[in-house]
Amino acid sequence: MQLNAPLDMHLHLRDGEMLEKIAKSSAETFSGAIIMPNLVPPVSTKEEVVAYRQRIEKAIGKETFTPYMTLFFKPSYDKAFLESIKDEITAIKLYPAGITTNSEGGVSGFDVEELRPALEAMSELNIPLCVHGETNGFVMDREAEFASIYERLATAFPKLKIIMEHITTKSSVDLLDKFENLYASITIHHLLITLDDVAGGMLKPHLFCKPIAKRPEDRDALLKVALAAHPKVMFGSDSAPHPKHAKEACGCAAGVFTSPIALQLLAELFDNNNASVENLQAFVSGNAQNIYDISVPNKTVFLEKTPFKVPSDYNGVVPMYADEEIAYSITKVENN
Repeated sequence: MQLNAPLDMHLHLRDGEMLEKIAKSSAETFSGAIIMPNLVPPVSTKEEVVAYRQRIEKAIGKETFTPYMTLFFKPSYDKAFLESIKDEITAIKLYPAGITTNSEGGVSGFDVEELRPALEAMSELNIPLCVHGETNGFVMDREAEFASIYERLATAFPKLKIIMEHITTKSSVDLLDKFENLYASITIHHLLITLDDVAGGMLKPHLFCKPIAKRPEDRDALLKVALAAHPKVMFGSDSAPHPKHAKEACGCAAGVFTSPIALQLLAELFDNNNASVENLQAFVSGNAQNIYDISVPNKTVFLEKTPFKVPSDYNGVVPMYADEEIAYSITKVENN
């Protein structure tokens, strides 16, 4: 099996020492990724975008990999500012305030009129809006509760391309065919696990993430559109590294680290479900290229059905399925 120009459309590379430790785990096998801006402080100016991209490029060395940069959304952004930064970014990421890692400076309310100047300017400039779609309600209901906000935004800004990030529920899947301007990214871990895998027996901290894994019927809805390569969905790992001491602790940090094994797990998942390689190619690259209208570096990843034992850690970061065996291995990567 081979995959051409695989893309990760939702990736956390962090900064500083963590960036140096894990950036190559994505750059070695992916052609590019949408880079999340929720650093401390968040990436919210042109200078910060440029500087962060330069740090990423230094960390990945000579790997063929494009970091598609994003900006941390603020309602105060005006058209003049967005025009000045448009060529440096691929999208803008909106976080509800305090809902996930380093999102305290996010949006506290979703008053359409308050958001209108920035979102209308984004519509005119064709800058996609990526959204972490959760309320601060009961944890299992947060994404479903956010559906009404997606509906409000999609209706108020019909020319704005809105990406529902890392969707986990059937209710979010249902929105894809209801609104022309709604799209979605889906992680590999939400295609594989439910809340029962996280907390049904002994708690597994390295499977704990936000949005939290949901019910089997939600996972089935995600699987249906991913395996069919629905043209409005694409792969986004939401790979979120934390040091081992932050995961295996009281107050466990949210995030699943999958970037080194994401393509192998996707190959196994599609194979186990008799889904075609063509659909996997669309899910992991073609759809994203169409949705974001991006050019992608040429890279071919070769995989074969040979067991691979997942390492216990990658530079101190514990991956999903650490020390377990998965069915597919990457045998070769060619930069064309």
